[in-house]
Amino acid sequence: MKVFGRILFLAVFYICCQQAGGQQHKIIYQESNLDFANPERGFYIPLDAYAHKLIPLNEEKLIKDRTEMQKHGSASYGVYSTLLYRGYILDTFTDKPLSDAFLKALENDLAIIRRAGVKMIIRFAYTNKTHSGDCPATEKICPPYGDAPKAVMLAHIARLKPVLQKNADVIAVLQEGFIGIWGENYFTDYFGDASDNGVGKIMDNNWKDRNELLKALLEALPKDRMVQVRTPQIKQKFVFGPQAATTSQALPEKEAYTFSDKSRIGFHNDCFLASIDDYGTFYDYGSSDSPKQEANEALRKYFEQDSRYGPVGGETCDDAFSPDNDCAPAGHAEQELAAMHYSFLNTAYNNKVNNDWDSLGCLADIKKKLGYRFVLVNADFPAAVKAGGTLTFTVHLVNRGYAAPFNPRPVKLILRNKESGKEYFFTCKADVRRWFSGHVNWKESIELPGSLAPGRYEMLLSLPDKYSSLSQRPEYSIRLANENVWEEKTGYNRLEQVISITHK
Repeated sequence: MKVFGRILFLAVFYICCQQAGGQQHKIIYQESNLDFANPERGFYIPLDAYAHKLIPLNEEKLIKDRTEMQKHGSASYGVYSTLLYRGYILDTFTDKPLSDAFLKALENDLAIIRRAGVKMIIRFAYTNKTHSGDCPATEKICPPYGDAPKAVMLAHIARLKPVLQKNADVIAVLQEGFIGIWGENYFTDYFGDASDNGVGKIMDNNWKDRNELLKALLEALPKDRMVQVRTPQIKQKFVFGPQAATTSQALPEKEAYTFSDKSRIGFHNDCFLASIDDYGTFYDYGSSDSPKQEANEALRKYFEQDSRYGPVGGETCDDAFSPDNDCAPAGHAEQELAAMHYSFLNTAYNNKVNNDWDSLGCLADIKKKLGYRFVLVNADFPAAVKAGGTLTFTVHLVNRGYAAPFNPRPVKLILRNKESGKEYFFTCKADVRRWFSGHVNWKESIELPGSLAPGRYEMLLSLPDKYSSLSQRPEYSIRLANENVWEEKTGYNRLEQVISITHK
Protein backbone atom coordinates (compact mmCIF):
# COMPACT_ATOMS: atom_id res chain seq x y z
CA MET A 1 0.00 0.00 0.00
CA LYS A 2 2.85 2.39 0.78
CA VAL A 3 4.33 1.80 -2.66
CA PHE A 4 0.92 2.31 -4.32
CA GLY A 5 0.41 5.55 -2.34
CA ARG A 6 3.80 6.88 -3.40
CA ILE A 7 3.08 6.08 -7.06
CA LEU A 8 -0.32 7.76 -6.82
CA PHE A 9 1.25 10.87 -5.24
CA LEU A 10 3.87 11.15 -7.98
CA ALA A 11 1.25 10.70 -10.68
CA VAL A 12 -0.94 13.46 -9.21
CA PHE A 13 2.12 15.70 -8.81
CA TYR A 14 3.11 15.12 -12.45
CA ILE A 15 -0.43 15.90 -13.69
CA CYS A 16 -0.56 19.08 -11.59
CA CYS A 17 2.81 20.20 -12.93
CA GLN A 18 1.63 19.58 -16.49
CA GLN A 19 -1.55 21.54 -15.86
CA ALA A 20 0.48 24.40 -14.37
CA GLY A 21 2.63 24.62 -17.49
CA GLY A 22 5.14 21.80 -17.11
CA GLN A 23 7.70 20.49 -14.68
CA GLN A 24 10.05 22.90 -12.94
CA HIS A 25 13.79 22.63 -13.39
CA LYS A 26 15.99 23.78 -10.52
CA ILE A 27 19.37 25.05 -11.67
CA ILE A 28 22.33 25.29 -9.29
CA TYR A 29 25.04 27.75 -10.35
CA GLN A 30 28.77 27.77 -9.68
CA GLU A 31 30.23 31.00 -8.31
CA SER A 32 33.30 32.50 -9.96
CA ASN A 33 36.16 33.99 -7.99
CA LEU A 34 37.56 35.93 -10.97
CA ASP A 35 38.31 39.63 -10.85
CA PHE A 36 36.85 41.23 -13.98
CA ALA A 37 35.61 44.57 -15.30
CA ASN A 38 32.02 45.70 -14.81
CA PRO A 39 30.51 49.10 -15.62
CA GLU A 40 30.23 51.99 -13.14
CA ARG A 41 32.17 50.33 -10.33
CA GLY A 42 35.70 49.47 -9.15
CA PHE A 43 38.95 51.39 -9.00
CA TYR A 44 39.00 54.49 -11.17
CA ILE A 45 41.86 56.23 -12.93
CA PRO A 46 42.29 59.95 -12.11
CA LEU A 47 43.27 62.48 -14.78
CA ASP A 48 43.00 66.25 -14.41
CA ALA A 49 42.61 68.54 -17.41
CA TYR A 50 43.51 72.23 -17.42
CA ALA A 51 41.52 74.76 -19.42
CA HIS A 52 44.66 76.68 -20.37
CA LYS A 53 46.10 73.58 -22.04
CA LEU A 54 43.57 70.82 -22.43
CA ILE A 55 45.16 67.57 -23.61
CA PRO A 56 42.60 65.17 -25.16
CA LEU A 57 42.08 61.71 -23.75
CA ASN A 58 43.87 58.70 -25.22
CA GLU A 59 41.28 56.24 -26.52
CA GLU A 60 43.70 53.32 -26.91
CA LYS A 61 44.92 53.71 -23.34
CA LEU A 62 41.37 53.79 -21.98
CA ILE A 63 40.52 50.58 -23.84
CA LYS A 64 43.68 48.93 -22.53
CA ASP A 65 42.89 50.04 -18.99
CA ARG A 66 39.47 48.45 -19.28
CA THR A 67 40.51 45.18 -20.91
CA GLU A 68 43.93 44.49 -19.38
CA MET A 69 44.93 44.63 -15.73
CA GLN A 70 47.14 47.70 -15.26
CA LYS A 71 49.09 49.33 -12.43
CA HIS A 72 48.75 53.10 -11.98
CA GLY A 73 50.96 55.57 -10.19
CA SER A 74 52.84 53.94 -7.32
CA ALA A 75 50.31 51.14 -6.96
CA SER A 76 51.70 47.68 -6.20
CA TYR A 77 48.53 46.11 -7.62
CA GLY A 78 46.79 46.03 -10.98
CA VAL A 79 43.15 46.77 -11.78
CA TYR A 80 40.66 46.66 -14.61
CA SER A 81 39.09 50.10 -14.84
CA THR A 82 35.77 51.06 -16.40
CA LEU A 83 35.80 54.51 -14.78
CA LEU A 84 37.88 57.61 -15.46
CA TYR A 85 37.83 60.50 -13.02
CA ARG A 86 38.24 63.69 -15.05
CA GLY A 87 38.76 66.87 -13.07
CA TYR A 88 38.43 69.90 -15.34
CA ILE A 89 40.34 72.85 -13.88
CA LEU A 90 38.70 75.99 -15.24
CA ASP A 91 41.73 78.12 -14.40
CA THR A 92 41.28 80.60 -17.27
CA PHE A 93 37.56 81.18 -16.68
CA THR A 94 37.29 82.55 -13.14
CA ASP A 95 35.99 85.88 -14.42
CA LYS A 96 34.55 85.12 -17.86
CA PRO A 97 32.22 82.72 -19.71
CA LEU A 98 33.31 79.28 -20.85
CA SER A 99 34.55 79.39 -24.42
CA ASP A 100 33.16 77.46 -27.36
CA ALA A 101 36.59 75.89 -27.74
CA PHE A 102 36.50 74.49 -24.20
CA LEU A 103 32.99 73.08 -24.65
CA LYS A 104 34.07 71.47 -27.91
CA ALA A 105 37.10 69.92 -26.19
CA LEU A 106 34.83 68.60 -23.42
CA GLU A 107 32.51 67.01 -25.98
CA ASN A 108 35.51 65.47 -27.71
CA ASP A 109 36.64 63.89 -24.42
CA LEU A 110 33.18 62.44 -23.86
CA ALA A 111 33.11 61.03 -27.40
CA ILE A 112 36.46 59.33 -26.73
CA ILE A 113 35.07 57.93 -23.47
CA ARG A 114 32.13 56.46 -25.38
CA ARG A 115 34.27 54.85 -28.07
CA ALA A 116 36.55 53.37 -25.40
CA GLY A 117 33.64 51.68 -23.62
CA VAL A 118 34.12 53.36 -20.24
CA LYS A 119 32.37 56.08 -18.23
CA MET A 120 33.41 59.31 -16.59
CA ILE A 121 33.27 60.60 -13.04
CA ILE A 122 33.33 64.32 -13.77
CA ARG A 123 34.15 67.36 -11.65
CA PHE A 124 34.75 71.01 -12.43
CA ALA A 125 36.89 73.27 -10.25
CA TYR A 126 38.84 76.50 -10.73
CA THR A 127 42.07 75.58 -9.00
CA ASN A 128 43.87 72.62 -7.49
CA LYS A 129 46.82 74.69 -6.24
CA THR A 130 47.43 75.95 -2.72
CA HIS A 131 49.78 78.61 -1.42
CA SER A 132 51.04 79.21 2.09
CA GLY A 133 51.78 82.40 3.96
CA ASP A 134 51.23 84.14 7.27
CA CYS A 135 47.59 83.17 7.78
CA PRO A 136 45.73 81.71 10.80
CA ALA A 137 44.67 78.39 9.22
CA THR A 138 46.34 75.42 10.87
CA GLU A 139 46.80 73.85 7.43
CA LYS A 140 48.73 77.01 6.35
CA ILE A 141 46.63 77.19 3.21
CA CYS A 142 46.07 80.90 2.72
CA PRO A 143 43.64 83.08 0.76
CA PRO A 144 42.92 84.13 -1.87
CA TYR A 145 42.10 80.56 -2.84
CA GLY A 146 41.27 81.07 -6.48
CA ASP A 147 37.68 79.95 -7.09
CA ALA A 148 35.01 82.06 -8.80
CA PRO A 149 31.97 84.09 -7.67
CA LYS A 150 28.54 82.46 -7.62
CA ALA A 151 27.27 84.39 -10.67
CA VAL A 152 30.21 83.15 -12.75
CA MET A 153 29.70 79.56 -11.59
CA LEU A 154 25.98 79.59 -12.38
CA ALA A 155 26.69 80.99 -15.85
CA HIS A 156 29.25 78.22 -16.42
CA ILE A 157 26.77 75.54 -15.33
CA ALA A 158 24.19 76.95 -17.74
CA ARG A 159 26.75 76.68 -20.57
CA LEU A 160 27.68 73.13 -19.54
CA LYS A 161 24.07 71.90 -19.30
CA PRO A 162 23.55 71.07 -23.01
CA VAL A 163 26.83 69.12 -23.13
CA LEU A 164 26.03 67.20 -19.93
CA GLN A 165 22.51 66.41 -21.12
CA LYS A 166 23.70 65.25 -24.54
CA ASN A 167 26.42 63.01 -23.09
CA ALA A 168 24.73 61.72 -19.95
CA ASP A 169 25.03 58.17 -21.27
CA VAL A 170 28.77 58.11 -20.51
CA ILE A 171 28.65 60.17 -17.31
CA ALA A 172 28.58 57.76 -14.38
CA VAL A 173 28.15 60.60 -11.91
CA LEU A 174 28.86 64.33 -11.60
CA GLN A 175 30.68 65.57 -8.49
CA GLU A 176 29.53 68.94 -7.15
CA GLY A 177 32.95 70.58 -7.41
CA PHE A 178 33.19 74.26 -8.40
CA ILE A 179 33.46 75.65 -4.85
CA GLY A 180 36.91 75.97 -3.31
CA ILE A 181 40.34 74.50 -3.97
CA TRP A 182 40.03 71.09 -5.71
CA GLY A 183 36.27 71.75 -5.84
CA GLU A 184 36.04 70.25 -2.35
CA ASN A 185 33.81 73.02 -0.92
CA TYR A 186 36.13 74.13 1.89
CA PHE A 187 38.82 76.73 1.09
CA THR A 188 36.67 79.19 -0.87
CA ASP A 189 36.76 82.94 -1.49
CA TYR A 190 33.01 83.33 -2.03
CA PHE A 191 30.95 80.65 -0.25
CA GLY A 192 31.94 80.98 3.39
CA ASP A 193 35.39 80.18 4.76
CA ALA A 194 35.00 77.73 7.63
CA SER A 195 38.75 77.67 8.29
CA ASP A 196 40.50 79.94 10.79
CA ASN A 197 41.18 82.29 7.88
CA GLY A 198 37.47 83.23 7.90
CA VAL A 199 34.70 83.36 10.47
CA GLY A 200 35.36 79.71 11.34
CA LYS A 201 31.95 78.46 10.28
CA ILE A 202 29.55 78.60 7.33
CA MET A 203 26.83 81.21 7.69
CA ASP A 204 23.22 80.74 6.56
CA ASN A 205 23.62 82.99 3.51
CA ASN A 206 26.63 80.90 2.44
CA TRP A 207 24.63 77.68 2.79
CA LYS A 208 21.88 79.22 0.68
CA ASP A 209 24.41 80.08 -2.04
CA ARG A 210 25.82 76.55 -1.91
CA ASN A 211 22.30 75.10 -2.15
CA GLU A 212 21.57 77.27 -5.18
CA LEU A 213 24.67 75.94 -6.91
CA LEU A 214 23.81 72.32 -6.10
CA LYS A 215 20.26 72.84 -7.38
CA ALA A 216 21.67 74.21 -10.66
CA LEU A 217 23.88 71.14 -11.05
CA LEU A 218 20.98 68.76 -10.45
CA GLU A 219 18.98 70.61 -13.09
CA ALA A 220 21.91 70.52 -15.52
CA LEU A 221 21.70 66.71 -15.61
CA PRO A 222 18.90 64.41 -16.77
CA LYS A 223 16.78 63.10 -13.88
CA ASP A 224 18.42 59.68 -14.15
CA ARG A 225 21.88 60.99 -13.22
CA MET A 226 23.13 61.87 -9.76
CA VAL A 227 25.46 64.41 -8.12
CA GLN A 228 27.97 63.54 -5.41
CA VAL A 229 28.72 66.05 -2.64
CA ARG A 230 31.89 66.19 -0.60
CA THR A 231 30.38 65.84 2.89
CA PRO A 232 27.12 64.44 4.27
CA GLN A 233 26.32 67.79 5.86
CA ILE A 234 26.13 69.40 2.40
CA LYS A 235 23.19 67.11 1.59
CA GLN A 236 21.53 67.74 4.96
CA LYS A 237 21.70 71.52 4.45
CA PHE A 238 20.32 71.17 0.92
CA VAL A 239 17.39 68.92 1.91
CA PHE A 240 16.45 70.53 5.21
CA GLY A 241 17.85 74.08 4.94
CA PRO A 242 20.77 76.02 6.48
CA GLN A 243 19.67 75.26 10.04
CA ALA A 244 19.58 71.49 9.47
CA ALA A 245 20.93 69.43 12.35
CA THR A 246 23.56 66.74 11.94
CA THR A 247 20.92 64.31 13.23
CA SER A 248 18.66 65.03 10.23
CA GLN A 249 16.85 62.02 8.77
CA ALA A 250 18.53 60.02 6.02
CA LEU A 251 16.65 59.26 2.81
CA PRO A 252 13.98 56.58 3.51
CA GLU A 253 13.82 53.62 1.15
CA LYS A 254 10.37 54.58 -0.13
CA GLU A 255 11.82 57.85 -1.49
CA ALA A 256 14.86 56.26 -3.11
CA TYR A 257 15.16 56.34 -6.92
CA THR A 258 12.14 58.65 -7.32
CA PHE A 259 14.19 61.17 -9.34
CA SER A 260 13.51 63.86 -6.73
CA ASP A 261 16.44 66.14 -5.96
CA LYS A 262 17.11 64.60 -2.57
CA SER A 263 17.12 61.09 -4.06
CA ARG A 264 19.79 62.12 -6.58
CA ILE A 265 22.55 63.16 -4.15
CA GLY A 266 25.38 60.81 -3.19
CA PHE A 267 28.79 61.31 -1.58
CA HIS A 268 32.48 61.32 -2.41
CA ASN A 269 34.86 61.03 0.52
CA ASP A 270 38.31 62.12 -0.63
CA CYS A 271 39.99 61.26 2.66
CA PHE A 272 38.68 57.78 3.39
CA LEU A 273 39.89 56.58 6.82
CA ALA A 274 42.50 59.36 7.03
CA SER A 275 41.61 60.37 10.60
CA ILE A 276 38.90 59.92 13.19
CA ASP A 277 36.59 62.17 11.11
CA ASP A 278 38.27 61.63 7.72
CA TYR A 279 39.86 65.10 7.77
CA GLY A 280 36.60 66.97 8.28
CA THR A 281 34.33 64.80 6.15
CA PHE A 282 32.25 64.02 9.25
CA TYR A 283 32.28 67.45 10.87
CA ASP A 284 29.64 70.08 11.60
CA TYR A 285 30.64 73.34 9.90
CA GLY A 286 27.97 75.30 11.70
CA SER A 287 25.48 77.95 10.62
CA SER A 288 24.68 81.52 11.62
CA ASP A 289 23.23 80.31 14.94
CA SER A 290 25.46 77.31 15.63
CA PRO A 291 29.24 76.88 15.95
CA LYS A 292 31.63 74.68 14.03
CA GLN A 293 31.94 71.50 16.10
CA GLU A 294 32.59 67.77 16.11
CA ALA A 295 29.77 65.56 14.85
CA ASN A 296 31.58 62.39 13.83
CA GLU A 297 29.15 59.85 15.27
CA ALA A 298 25.95 61.50 14.01
CA LEU A 299 27.25 62.19 10.51
CA ARG A 300 28.73 58.71 10.10
CA LYS A 301 25.36 57.21 11.05
CA TYR A 302 23.61 59.48 8.55
CA PHE A 303 26.13 58.59 5.81
CA GLU A 304 25.72 54.84 6.40
CA GLN A 305 21.94 55.04 6.13
CA ASP A 306 21.66 57.50 3.25
CA SER A 307 24.43 56.01 1.11
CA ARG A 308 22.49 52.80 0.50
CA TYR A 309 20.55 54.56 -2.27
CA GLY A 310 23.16 56.52 -4.17
CA PRO A 311 26.69 56.67 -5.54
CA VAL A 312 29.57 56.59 -3.05
CA GLY A 313 33.22 56.88 -4.04
CA GLY A 314 36.40 58.76 -3.30
CA GLU A 315 39.99 58.14 -2.38
CA THR A 316 42.37 57.53 0.48
CA CYS A 317 44.56 60.55 1.24
CA ASP A 318 46.83 59.86 4.20
CA ASP A 319 48.23 56.81 5.99
CA ALA A 320 48.47 58.62 9.33
CA PHE A 321 45.42 56.73 10.62
CA SER A 322 47.11 53.33 10.35
CA PRO A 323 46.41 50.70 11.63
CA ASP A 324 42.72 51.77 11.73
CA ASN A 325 42.70 52.10 7.94
CA ASP A 326 44.33 48.68 7.42
CA CYS A 327 42.79 45.27 6.75
CA ALA A 328 41.20 43.35 9.60
CA PRO A 329 41.90 42.44 12.29
CA ALA A 330 44.08 45.49 13.06
CA GLY A 331 42.00 47.84 10.93
CA HIS A 332 38.46 48.15 9.62
CA ALA A 333 38.82 49.26 5.99
CA GLU A 334 36.59 46.52 4.57
CA GLN A 335 33.98 47.01 7.28
CA GLU A 336 33.86 50.74 6.53
CA LEU A 337 33.63 50.23 2.76
CA ALA A 338 30.70 47.86 3.26
CA ALA A 339 28.88 49.98 5.84
CA MET A 340 29.11 53.08 3.63
CA HIS A 341 28.32 51.30 0.35
CA TYR A 342 31.38 52.26 -1.69
CA SER A 343 31.18 51.78 -5.46
CA PHE A 344 34.55 53.20 -6.52
CA LEU A 345 37.95 54.41 -5.29
CA ASN A 346 41.02 56.09 -6.77
CA THR A 347 43.64 53.55 -7.86
CA ALA A 348 46.50 56.07 -7.94
CA TYR A 349 46.09 57.86 -4.60
CA ASN A 350 46.98 57.43 -1.78
CA ASN A 351 48.89 54.25 -2.36
CA LYS A 352 50.56 54.31 1.02
CA VAL A 353 47.12 53.16 2.15
CA ASN A 354 46.05 51.10 -0.87
CA ASN A 355 49.37 49.25 -1.07
CA ASP A 356 48.98 48.29 2.58
CA TRP A 357 45.69 46.63 1.66
CA ASP A 358 47.59 44.73 -1.01
CA SER A 359 50.42 43.57 1.26
CA LEU A 360 48.05 42.75 4.13
CA GLY A 361 45.82 40.60 1.94
CA CYS A 362 42.43 42.32 1.69
CA LEU A 363 42.84 44.21 -1.59
CA ALA A 364 41.78 41.24 -3.73
CA ASP A 365 38.39 41.24 -2.01
CA ILE A 366 38.08 45.03 -2.14
CA LYS A 367 38.70 45.01 -5.90
CA LYS A 368 35.86 42.55 -6.40
CA LYS A 369 33.44 44.04 -3.87
CA LEU A 370 33.53 47.74 -4.76
CA GLY A 371 30.03 48.44 -6.05
CA TYR A 372 27.94 45.42 -6.98
CA ARG A 373 28.95 41.80 -7.57
CA PHE A 374 25.95 39.66 -8.51
CA VAL A 375 26.19 35.89 -8.15
CA LEU A 376 23.52 33.45 -9.31
CA VAL A 377 22.86 30.85 -6.59
CA ASN A 378 19.96 28.85 -8.00
CA ALA A 379 16.85 29.25 -10.10
CA ASP A 380 13.55 27.51 -10.84
CA PHE A 381 12.32 27.55 -14.44
CA PRO A 382 9.50 25.65 -16.17
CA ALA A 383 10.54 22.98 -18.63
CA ALA A 384 7.83 24.01 -21.07
CA VAL A 385 5.38 26.88 -21.58
CA LYS A 386 2.62 27.34 -24.12
CA ALA A 387 2.93 30.29 -26.52
CA GLY A 388 0.55 32.96 -25.27
CA GLY A 389 0.92 31.61 -21.75
CA THR A 390 2.74 32.86 -18.67
CA LEU A 391 6.40 32.15 -17.98
CA THR A 392 6.92 32.24 -14.21
CA PHE A 393 10.35 31.80 -12.70
CA THR A 394 12.30 32.39 -9.51
CA VAL A 395 15.97 33.37 -9.34
CA HIS A 396 18.00 33.48 -6.13
CA LEU A 397 21.07 35.72 -6.29
CA VAL A 398 23.49 37.18 -3.81
CA ASN A 399 25.12 40.58 -4.15
CA ARG A 400 28.57 40.16 -2.66
CA GLY A 401 29.46 43.77 -3.37
CA TYR A 402 29.34 46.75 -1.03
CA ALA A 403 26.54 48.45 -2.97
CA ALA A 404 23.84 48.12 -5.60
CA PRO A 405 24.13 49.81 -9.01
CA PHE A 406 23.22 53.49 -8.60
CA ASN A 407 22.12 54.28 -12.16
CA PRO A 408 18.96 52.72 -13.63
CA ARG A 409 19.31 49.92 -16.15
CA PRO A 410 16.80 47.41 -17.58
CA VAL A 411 16.60 43.75 -16.66
CA LYS A 412 15.90 41.70 -19.78
CA LEU A 413 15.08 38.03 -20.11
CA ILE A 414 16.02 36.64 -23.51
CA LEU A 415 14.67 33.56 -25.24
CA ARG A 416 17.00 32.46 -28.06
CA ASN A 417 15.76 29.80 -30.47
CA LYS A 418 18.19 26.88 -30.46
CA GLU A 419 17.73 26.25 -34.21
CA SER A 420 17.28 29.68 -35.82
CA GLY A 421 19.16 31.76 -33.24
CA LYS A 422 16.33 34.32 -33.26
CA GLU A 423 16.12 36.25 -30.00
CA TYR A 424 13.05 37.49 -28.15
CA PHE A 425 13.51 40.14 -25.45
CA PHE A 426 11.26 40.62 -22.42
CA THR A 427 11.76 43.60 -20.12
CA CYS A 428 11.28 42.56 -16.49
CA LYS A 429 9.89 44.58 -13.60
CA ALA A 430 12.97 43.97 -11.43
CA ASP A 431 15.11 46.99 -10.49
CA VAL A 432 18.83 46.23 -10.06
CA ARG A 433 19.23 49.39 -7.95
CA ARG A 434 17.28 47.53 -5.28
CA TRP A 435 19.42 44.40 -5.45
CA PHE A 436 21.22 45.50 -2.31
CA SER A 437 24.15 43.75 -0.65
CA GLY A 438 23.21 40.27 0.51
CA HIS A 439 20.55 37.85 -0.73
CA VAL A 440 18.16 38.75 -3.52
CA ASN A 441 15.06 36.68 -4.30
CA TRP A 442 13.69 37.63 -7.69
CA LYS A 443 10.38 36.15 -8.81
CA GLU A 444 8.64 37.27 -11.96
CA SER A 445 5.95 36.29 -14.45
CA ILE A 446 6.17 37.18 -18.13
CA GLU A 447 3.37 36.97 -20.65
CA LEU A 448 4.57 35.27 -23.84
CA PRO A 449 3.16 36.27 -27.23
CA GLY A 450 0.92 33.76 -28.96
CA SER A 451 2.97 34.21 -32.12
CA LEU A 452 6.11 32.79 -30.49
CA ALA A 453 7.25 29.92 -32.72
CA PRO A 454 7.30 26.45 -31.16
CA GLY A 455 10.70 25.04 -30.38
CA ARG A 456 13.48 24.88 -27.83
CA TYR A 457 14.78 28.18 -26.48
CA GLU A 458 17.86 28.98 -24.47
CA MET A 459 17.21 31.38 -21.59
CA LEU A 460 19.58 34.30 -20.98
CA LEU A 461 19.71 37.35 -18.74
CA SER A 462 20.85 40.77 -19.96
CA LEU A 463 21.54 43.81 -17.75
CA PRO A 464 22.42 46.39 -20.43
CA ASP A 465 22.90 50.13 -20.19
CA LYS A 466 19.68 52.16 -20.21
CA TYR A 467 20.75 54.43 -23.08
CA SER A 468 20.14 53.21 -26.63
CA SER A 469 23.58 54.54 -27.60
CA LEU A 470 25.16 51.92 -25.31
CA SER A 471 22.53 49.21 -24.84
CA GLN A 472 23.88 46.99 -27.62
CA ARG A 473 27.48 47.19 -26.40
CA PRO A 474 28.61 44.25 -24.20
CA GLU A 475 31.19 46.32 -22.33
CA TYR A 476 28.36 48.38 -20.82
CA SER A 477 26.39 45.32 -19.65
CA ILE A 478 26.68 43.76 -16.21
CA ARG A 479 28.50 40.44 -16.01
CA LEU A 480 27.45 37.96 -13.33
CA ALA A 481 30.13 36.37 -11.14
CA ASN A 482 29.44 32.77 -12.15
CA GLU A 483 31.31 30.09 -14.04
CA ASN A 484 30.40 29.60 -17.71
CA VAL A 485 27.54 32.10 -17.94
CA TRP A 486 29.10 35.19 -19.56
CA GLU A 487 28.90 35.71 -23.32
CA GLU A 488 31.56 38.28 -24.11
CA LYS A 489 30.33 38.94 -27.66
CA THR A 490 26.73 39.63 -26.67
CA GLY A 491 26.97 40.84 -23.07
CA TYR A 492 24.38 38.23 -22.05
CA ASN A 493 24.50 35.87 -19.08
CA ARG A 494 23.43 32.29 -19.83
CA LEU A 495 20.90 30.92 -17.33
CA GLU A 496 21.78 27.32 -18.29
CA GLN A 497 18.16 26.44 -19.01
CA VAL A 498 16.49 25.40 -22.25
CA ILE A 499 12.72 25.82 -22.32
CA SER A 500 10.26 24.29 -24.76
CA ILE A 501 7.63 26.57 -26.28
CA THR A 502 4.57 24.65 -27.43
CA HIS A 503 1.29 25.48 -29.17
CA LYS A 504 -0.68 22.69 -27.50
